[in-house]
Amino acid sequence: MEKGRGIPGIGFFTDRGIEVPSVTEAQMRELDRIAVEETGPNLYQMMENAGRDLVLKAIDMLGEKWASSSLVVLAGTGGNGGGGICAARHLANRGVHVKLVISNVERLGDVPSFQYEVYKNTGSRAQKLSDFGPGLIIDAIVGYGLKSAPHGAALEMINWANGSGAPVLSLDAPSGVDSTTGESPGEYIKAKCTITLALPKTGLFPDTAGDLFLADIGIPERAYKKLGLSYVPPFGNRFVIPIHKR
Repeated sequence: MEKGRGIPGIGFFTDRGIEVPSVTEAQMRELDRIAVEETGPNLYQMMENAGRDLVLKAIDMLGEKWASSSLVVLAGTGGNGGGGICAARHLANRGVHVKLVISNVERLGDVPSFQYEVYKNTGSRAQKLSDFGPGLIIDAIVGYGLKSAPHGAALEMINWANGSGAPVLSLDAPSGVDSTTGESPGEYIKAKCTITLALPKTGLFPDTAGDLFLADIGIPERAYKKLGLSYVPPFGNRFVIPIHKR
């Protein structure tokens, strides 16, 4: 894959013609910090919103037969994984046949661990990879914070998903893809769709991320202004919207 393709500031456009600025990993981390320390919402709220938005897109992809479909959620141990765990709970609450696989339950961060404790009250637990045969896979393994080529359990989950034959919906960025540059230092998820959170990332391209969607996780306009962005609220009456580069 071509390296260094992600260009900070390059805008995306919604289906209604509203331009949305893109951000690097460093800018997104700063936006998260501003939200948590200065404007809200907190991490628990943002993760809950991300999980709900992820479910909305998953149901949309499954179509009329969503309630009788089977899904597998692949979750890492960080914030991205927490959003996936939250999504698994919302799906289970709706009677959907969902299986949750977590890369390492013992290493879950505080907020994802909270999500897992809530999930367990659906009567389910995390499972090991198996021959599930899902109608849809949710990729919540790494997210925008990729540091190196995936290895260990994360690599095993990526290879399993790519070999399953099922469509994959990625959360924030396909696992294994650098969200700033679009570069893939190792194996990466071959996503059919990616639902990215708050703002699109500069390294999202259709050849790796598939169809792109933007999700509202509740960050107020003031937070974007504090980051120095020219931001027009793009969502209108929706929480998940399609976006594209021109």
